[in-house]
Amino acid sequence: MKRRALLAGALLALPLTAQAQALQCRLPPQIEAPALPQPDGPRRALPIRGYTLALSWSPEFCRGHQRDGRSTLQCGGQMGRFGFILHGLWPESEPGRWPQWCSDKPVAAETLRRNLCMTPSPYLLTHEWAKHGSCMARSPEGYFKAGAALFGSLRFPDMQALSRRPALTAGDLRAALRRSTPFLPAAAIRVTANARGWLQEVHVCYGRDFLPTPCADRGARDDEPLKIERGT
Repeated sequence: MKRRALLAGALLALPLTAQAQALQCRLPPQIEAPALPQPDGPRRALPIRGYTLALSWSPEFCRGHQRDGRSTLQCGGQMGRFGFILHGLWPESEPGRWPQWCSDKPVAAETLRRNLCMTPSPYLLTHEWAKHGSCMARSPEGYFKAGAALFGSLRFPDMQALSRRPALTAGDLRAALRRSTPFLPAAAIRVTANARGWLQEVHVCYGRDFLPTPCADRGARDDEPLKIERGT
């Protein structure tokens, strides 16, 4: 128990300026804060039993959103080019039910701007706070700080090299992530791909103590073929 507590403390004490595998991320001098989104479901204040750190593979996302005005910062190149970005940190409760939409506290524009190298979309940051973060943190700043600490604790393999590997599988990606971040068990990694077999997201599952724990659903099987968009 003492070792687990020390590890959890170390994770949350890591530098909080996480960057989304960005090549020369350049923050805009100022942005406007979007309005809070309309809830897509009921308010649920449920006990938190764990967390999911959702990482989106930006090259695949941008392949289908280059003309989406809300994705300009992520996909337009003005801020740089991105690999994995932090989609969000999600509190979990029970299978099929999770805490959501717990507060309508707004997010300051400067708070959003400071986190754009981690999640290069003011709209996504605002949505993640309103739907998920408001159920686990008292403020947007505290929520983004927790996500940045967990994201910053991970190290990523050479995704360009993986994308060129013949007969790549989801298990190969899990193994590469395991080698680059040794404390991360393969069972704690969920790999999600679209219907055409292209990598969309990687989810890392955590317990209430913020230590990696096996995912109830691991997504793609280890033997499933996987393709990785290289981007530009």
